[in-house]
Amino acid sequence: MNRIDQLFASNKKNLLSVYFTAGFPQLNDTVEIIKALDAAKIDMVEIGMSFSDPIADGPVIQNSSHIALQNGISHNLLFEQLKDIRKYTDMPLVLMGYINPVIQFGFENLCKKALEVGIDGFIIPDIPLDIYRKEFAPIVHKYDLRFILLVTPETPEARVREIDEASSGFVYLVSSASTTGAQNEFNDQKQAYFKRIEAMNLHNPLMVGFGVSNKATFDAAAAHTRGCIVGSAFIKSLQEHDTIQAAVESLVRRIRG
Repeated sequence: MNRIDQLFASNKKNLLSVYFTAGFPQLNDTVEIIKALDAAKIDMVEIGMSFSDPIADGPVIQNSSHIALQNGISHNLLFEQLKDIRKYTDMPLVLMGYINPVIQFGFENLCKKALEVGIDGFIIPDIPLDIYRKEFAPIVHKYDLRFILLVTPETPEARVREIDEASSGFVYLVSSASTTGAQNEFNDQKQAYFKRIEAMNLHNPLMVGFGVSNKATFDAAAAHTRGCIVGSAFIKSLQEHDTIQAAVESLVRRIRG
């Protein structure tokens, strides 16, 4: 069974998934970051594939992507870094990137390489739903990978159900229509949005991302979903601490208390 499916089949709640940008802070930190997250019992990891124009990301993750590209990260190098990763962790691993470099690399080639190193799924937020279903979904299914699609507060109910039908693994519930970035709390309007999507009883489990940065935001979102994805807060932690382990420990204290 795919590791993402195994995670959600466990019925565990308050899942914590952590995003980091491959090649940041240092080019060869990728494996050490994953090892540290595994040691901290993080539930799932989202590995960012850098792009020069990451439209869904806020300034913190944009900057990390810029630094990673300056460091020399590439898709080929990332797969080389990940070639033995399954010796060190059983966590679900998801690659997050953007369509332009994916097309340049070749989507089927990406899926083939992902399967070889033990990646479980993808998040590519700028692939339109109709194009995904027509051109990409058959390849995803061929390699038995999962493809996570995003819902925002502005997504109409009929479209939410279409996205749910096309998604596999889980549905990524974006907390706001803006880019990624840490927030201190989720207001009543956002919590009503979480409740509304929860009440739709979608086929896929829900995970909330964008803005989760502390225990208050984590608890508010996880109350209506299976858990949360933390990105900008971890990138900041990597910048603020001298070691990867210290950055992970600091993040876990902030999120889980």
